[in-house]
Order: sequence, then structure tokens, then C-alpha cells
Amino acid sequence: MTRLERSLCKEIGIEFKACLYFFCILFFYCVCRMVGGDWNASILHMTEMILLTYGMGYFQLFCLNNFDEGEKLGVREVFYILLCVGIYTLVAWACKWFDSSLLLLFFALYLCLVYVCAFLVYKVKRDLDSKALNEELKEFQERNKEVS
Repeated sequence: MTRLERSLCKEIGIEFKACLYFFCILFFYCVCRMVGGDWNASILHMTEMILLTYGMGYFQLFCLNNFDEGEKLGVREVFYILLCVGIYTLVAWACKWFDSSLLLLFFALYLCLVYVCAFLVYKVKRDLDSKALNEELKEFQERNKEVS
């Protein structure tokens, strides 16, 4: 792959990850607002959320070895999850996304679950991609045997 193609792959990965995490955060935010009887969401809060998820996508890729797409969920990856959850929670507190400390605690726990689920989704996708590639390789080898 060329340098441009590698960069494009990284950018697409960050874009996908930002959308995934933004949706999860926005879902939690909107549910909290609705349960509290408020049917309005702040555009400023949503802007902060999407900018944060993009920033975290770059941070995870370049500083934390893209841990949520890793092969295993070990001690280092759990530390990275807690670090990212801490950053998200700190920003949520500073930007006043939620009205109470209890909601911030639930937000942090929810994000831990989101990270674990994202890790599992990436793992399943990687396993399915490997299986598909192995099947394609077998078919290719069988076609080459027939031609030879």
C-alpha cells in the first residue's frame, strides 16, 4: 500500500470510531435528558461531543496503539479504557453535559461497557474477515490446481 492509502485507512478508521463513540455518548445524553423531562438537546454539547470523539480517535490511534482494536484485553488495555473513560468523564463534567454527579458516574460506567463492546465487535469482525480470507485463499488454491 502507498503512504496515501495507509493514511486514508487510518482516517477512515478514526472517522468510523468517532461516529460510533459519538452515537453512544449522544444516546446516553439524550436518554438522560428525556428521563429528566427535557426533550431538548444542546447543540453546543453535541459539538463538544463530536470534537472530543475525533480527538480521542487520534489519541487512541497514535498514543494508545489503537487498543480497542487489539488482539487481547489485558492489563494495559484496561488501563487505556479507564484513561479514556476518565478523559470523557472529565470533559463531560467540565462542559456540564449532565446535571448531577450520579449521572457522571453512570456515564463513566456506561463508557466502560461501550469500550468493552467495541473491543468485542472489532474482535468478531477481525475473526470473520480472517475466516473469509482463508476461504478465498482455499478457493484460489483449488482453482490454481485445476489450471495446472
